[in-house]
Amino acid sequence: MSAGWQTLESDSGVFTYLIEKLGVKDVQFEELITLDPESLQQLSPVYGVIFLFKYPTNEPAAKSTNPGQPLDGSFDYAAAENLFFAAQVIQNACGTQAILSVLLNKTSTSSQPTDQASPETIDIGPALTEFKDFTSAFPSDIRGEALSNSELIRTVHNSFAKSSPFIDETPHDPRAEQEDVYHFIAYTPINGVLYELDGLQPAPISHGQCTFDQFPEKVIPVLQRRIERYPAHEIRFNLLAMTKDLRLTAKERGDQWALENEERKRREWLYENALRQHNFIGFTGQILKGVVALKLKQGGEDGYQRWIDEAKEATKKRMEDKQSRRTQRGDEMDLGA
Repeated sequence: MSAGWQTLESDSGVFTYLIEKLGVKDVQFEELITLDPESLQQLSPVYGVIFLFKYPTNEPAAKSTNPGQPLDGSFDYAAAENLFFAAQVIQNACGTQAILSVLLNKTSTSSQPTDQASPETIDIGPALTEFKDFTSAFPSDIRGEALSNSELIRTVHNSFAKSSPFIDETPHDPRAEQEDVYHFIAYTPINGVLYELDGLQPAPISHGQCTFDQFPEKVIPVLQRRIERYPAHEIRFNLLAMTKDLRLTAKERGDQWALENEERKRREWLYENALRQHNFIGFTGQILKGVVALKLKQGGEDGYQRWIDEAKEATKKRMEDKQSRRTQRGDEMDLGA
C-alpha cells in the first residue's frame, strides 16, 4: 500500500484542474450554495455530486432500523460487479476517490463509439481509461489498493495539496480530544439507479430508480436526509457538482456574458492553484520584520503595542463576521432556500 497522500480542499478550482491534469476533457466542478433541485438543474448536464461532511469518530453512531443495511438506502452488493466501486484503503485519498467514482462510471462502452456517446458520457482520457480497464476484474478492496498505488493519480492528487514547510512531530495524547475528520463521498446515477459511492462502505448504496435527467431532483432529498442526521448547529458541509464545462455550454447558447464570466473564473482558479503550491513563510517573516521595525521607529514601544491591540480587535471582528456568514449559509442549506 502506497503512502504519502495529502489532504485536498473541497474546492471547484482544485477539482476541475485535478481531473484535467489526469486527462479528463470538457468537465468541471461547480460549488452549490443551496440545496434545491433548480440550482442543480441549471448546471445540466450534471454527472454527479461530491459531498464533504464531518465523519463521526468519537460520537455515538446512529443505528439503522434494518440490521446489515445503511441508515438510508440499501446496499447493492451485486452492483459492485457491474460498476466501478473501490474500497478506501488509505487516508486522505477520499476526495480523489469520490471524483473517480463518478468519472469511471461515465465512460462509453466498447460498442459505443465516442462520437455516438450519450450526453452522460465523459471522455476520461487514456490514463484513466487504462486504469479502469486494468482494475475492471478486481474486487473492490483490490481496486482500492490499485488506486492507492497509482503513481500518476497520487502525484496529480498531491500537486493540488497546500504546501507546508512544517512537520508536526509533537507526541499526541491518545486521551486528548480528537480532531475533526472529514470525508468525501459521491452520488451519481448509473444504469437507471441513484447510487451513493463511499469507499468506507462495503458496497454501493442504492437510493432507488433515477434516470440521468432525474438526478437533480432525486439526489437533493437524499442529501437533505443525510444532513438531518447531524445536530442543527452543524454547518460544515460542502457540495460540488460535476458538470459539463460551462464554457462549452455558454458557447452553445451564444451567451457571451456567461462565457466571459467562466473564462474569468478559470483565470482565478489558476492563480489560486498556483498559490497553493508555494509556501510564503520566509517572505512573510521578512515583511513582519520590516513592519515591526517601522512601527517601533514611528511610535516607540507604546505605538507598537497600540498597533498590536488594534490588529487583535480587527482580527476578532473579521472572525466574528466570517462565523456569522457561515451560520447564515448553513441555515440556507438546511432550509433548501
